[in-house]
Amino acid sequence: MIKQSGSGSLTTEQKQFYEEQGYLIIPHLLSQEDLSSARDAMTQKVSMIADELFEDGLITDKLEDRPFPNRLAELFQHLTAENFLKYGRSWRDRIPGYFTLMSNPKILDAVESLIGGELFANPVYNVRPKVPRVAAGAVPWHQDKSYWPDANANPVITVWIPLVDANEVNGCLHIKPQTHRKRVLKWHRETYTGTGYTALKDSQLGKTETVALPVPAGSAILFNDRCLHMSTPNLSHEVRWSVDLRYQPTDQDPMPQHGVGFLARSHKYPTRVATLSDWLAEKSEHSD
Repeated sequence: MIKQSGSGSLTTEQKQFYEEQGYLIIPHLLSQEDLSSARDAMTQKVSMIADELFEDGLITDKLEDRPFPNRLAELFQHLTAENFLKYGRSWRDRIPGYFTLMSNPKILDAVESLIGGELFANPVYNVRPKVPRVAAGAVPWHQDKSYWPDANANPVITVWIPLVDANEVNGCLHIKPQTHRKRVLKWHRETYTGTGYTALKDSQLGKTETVALPVPAGSAILFNDRCLHMSTPNLSHEVRWSVDLRYQPTDQDPMPQHGVGFLARSHKYPTRVATLSDWLAEKSEHSD
């Protein structure tokens, strides 16, 4: 493969594929060590949920000895989808391990190849535990930009990373290539699961072929925020853990109405790059 000229880590072929198709798979971008901080954060969150379920009398065993892919699924095995949705369809806690992942140089190097080295981490990052039997785990066809239709941020690049192998049994992503050139389509709020996901009608999807994207843990799928995509239900017995992180150039709308993002990389102003302490304090940049 031919290395891309200029900054970043992607090859010329990878960059061209992204520009033409609207998405790119980078297999095994992150090692298990790279993922460990986020996994620890997720484990911490699950323990908090287990404590609350136990205190509320909904469970009698916190299942503290169960493996990471199993524990959350087994905690809710005899509970309802409503019990699960009390904690949200996705999580956006400020736990240090998530910042460590969002700041990982391997991720930033890949994104820099596409939009340059002045990188802002969008406040809309999500930790997604796709739990078996919970309908909210299936995400309908949508464009990410439907969640920020009025923002002048373009491009926003989603970096989707599974912490366990994602496949067609546990609900991998499905995408429609080359749909990133579409305008933002008129969407509606999905009502089936009670989550309020933005969704598109079948009549809006066009004739573009749907491509399933099964990938091993630690891989990354990068895609444009106009690209049509969805994910299927989890039919396995384990949680399909993933994160979706988002990055954009620093001269775009930081979307404060969605929270506080942070300066993740800057060649012009390296001393302003946010630290963990800044992020925990909800500061977007570092200042002495």
